[in-house]
Amino acid sequence: MNWELIWDSLPKLLAGTGVTVQLTLFSLAIGLLLAVPLALARLSHNPLLKYPTAGFVFYFRGTPLLVQLFLIYYGSGQFRDVLSDMGLWTYFRNAWFCAVLTLTLNTAAYTAEIFRGAIQAVPRGEIEAGKAFGMSGWLLFRRVTLPKAFRIALPAYGNEVVFLLQATSLVSAITVIDLTGAADLIRSKTFAVYEMYLTAAVLYLIMTYVLVYAFRLLEKRLNAYQHRSA
Repeated sequence: MNWELIWDSLPKLLAGTGVTVQLTLFSLAIGLLLAVPLALARLSHNPLLKYPTAGFVFYFRGTPLLVQLFLIYYGSGQFRDVLSDMGLWTYFRNAWFCAVLTLTLNTAAYTAEIFRGAIQAVPRGEIEAGKAFGMSGWLLFRRVTLPKAFRIALPAYGNEVVFLLQATSLVSAITVIDLTGAADLIRSKTFAVYEMYLTAAVLYLIMTYVLVYAFRLLEKRLNAYQHRSA
């Protein structure tokens, strides 16, 4: 094991780690904003909302993320004239933008399903209690259904966040120099396969542990009232 090479490569690997964190945070933030309305659309009885949303979720959950990346990044070139007329080609020619867009849509689909199940799992008694206090419609959803659903969804959503972090490693296939891309770039010049990929693996493990620990603390904090009442 060439420890000197690992040490000399750390700045580039850490720069790639920064790109990985950026991709994860941007995709999670936008995906979470999309997931709640998507989950509500999935639960809607209106076929104009329910079925298109179901198709969106089915596609992004049923196809490989790598294929989705290729379709958005490489496939958008086939529609260059249309995208240029709409003023969007500047964005779609950028690999970072395509990576964030793909990851966002992918995590939005998975998170929407998580929230849909969580909303359906909210105890009927708590909803009835909210109605007894005079709440209805959006107020009932905001004060009772959504907070409870978020607590129910938190463990599964924590797993989705970890999966998304690890899925960012695929963006190196569309020329984004994230952690995996940086490790692969150094490997191609030095042929140090084990040194680069094991170091990258350790950095991924550190980020994963931080995420898991953060979600455990958040889950413990949100469920603290249960322990006090017990």
